[in-house]
Amino acid sequence: MGLESVGIHETCYNSIMKCDLDIRKDLYSNIVLSGGSTMYPGIADRMNKELTSLAPSSMKIKIIAPPERKYSVWIGGSILGSLSTFQQMWITKQEYDESGPQIVHRKCF
Repeated sequence: MGLESVGIHETCYNSIMKCDLDIRKDLYSNIVLSGGSTMYPGIADRMNKELTSLAPSSMKIKIIAPPERKYSVWIGGSILGSLSTFQQMWITKQEYDESGPQIVHRKCF
């Protein structure tokens, strides 16, 4: 494809390093893998090893890889979609056709 990008471990590290210092310890110790692309054998161990090499040595890295993670994204979306507070963010095709992408910012942020 001709695209270069960093691995998931670096993306995770970069995201954590952009957060406030006082929450980084909690973030490093609560990394949850989810989605079908995390089902590769050994991915949790590899993430742990690669993040350990990037993170400050004082940080405890904990990777959580639930067995049902293949469906975690769908389960979370289902829960979110069923919340009455989320319904106000729904966008109909008609609303999108009338307002374009700006409707997302107006209703969701």
